[in-house]
Amino acid sequence: MKMKLKDGKSKVLTLSYDDGVVQDIRLIEIMNKYGLKGTFNINSGKYLPEDAVRDRFYGRMKLSEAKELYINSGHEVAIHALTHPFLEQLDSCEIIYEITEDRKNIENQYGVIAKGMAYPFGTYNDRVVDILEKCQIAYARTTKATYQFGFPENWLLLHPTCHHDYENLEELIKNFVETTNRWGNAEMFYLWGHSYEFDKNDNWDVIEKFAEYAGGHDHIWYATNIEIYNYVKAYERLQTSFDKKIIHNPSSVDVWVEIKGEIYCVKSGDTLRL
Repeated sequence: MKMKLKDGKSKVLTLSYDDGVVQDIRLIEIMNKYGLKGTFNINSGKYLPEDAVRDRFYGRMKLSEAKELYINSGHEVAIHALTHPFLEQLDSCEIIYEITEDRKNIENQYGVIAKGMAYPFGTYNDRVVDILEKCQIAYARTTKATYQFGFPENWLLLHPTCHHDYENLEELIKNFVETTNRWGNAEMFYLWGHSYEFDKNDNWDVIEKFAEYAGGHDHIWYATNIEIYNYVKAYERLQTSFDKKIIHNPSSVDVWVEIKGEIYCVKSGDTLRL
């Protein structure tokens, strides 16, 4: 039995962008134009003050601007620690405070359940990962590129496919979109970055070209980080008979599977008998 993705698809694409900066406004416009979805990781202790006067389109958003942008956008808002510290340099109590306060703020400000995260600066150690698990964080994205299309063994060490400035990005996304996995396994393309980098490097064309090429494919599921996490966990919770002829789905998510070349949907709460 093999995992298929939503609607029986074999590929999923997601983006992840950090810090809650004003360039996210333009990035979301591009993502929405081409049907891409992603996750925005926010430091809720670093908003620009509401009474601040911005002299240029740069820097972090005010809370009012961020709420207007992200709420009901179809994209996920996730944790990035309260003040963007090097978490591994803090004592354990400080790490817990940075994570839980950021989560509480995000949940109250955006009306969501915030279980996902990206590591500030991409840095961590075993103690940080252990604390995240104890704080019931579902996944945490690193900055370590894999240049591959697999799913993580440990969701608290969620390594992305690549950064948007990767020199072979066009070749990599073409390979993902156009090539079929020889084993028929599900695949994920995970792009990350900071949207302010497009202004800094004057290369908004990179994400525009990426989105135009990667979007709009019927065989790709476009999803947020948490949607992918929840789906994979629902697949892992499937209960099967020894011969795989009876499959029960106890989760709240419909799950698609492939058995002997045939694709089946096991609906939430249902039992499929083959």
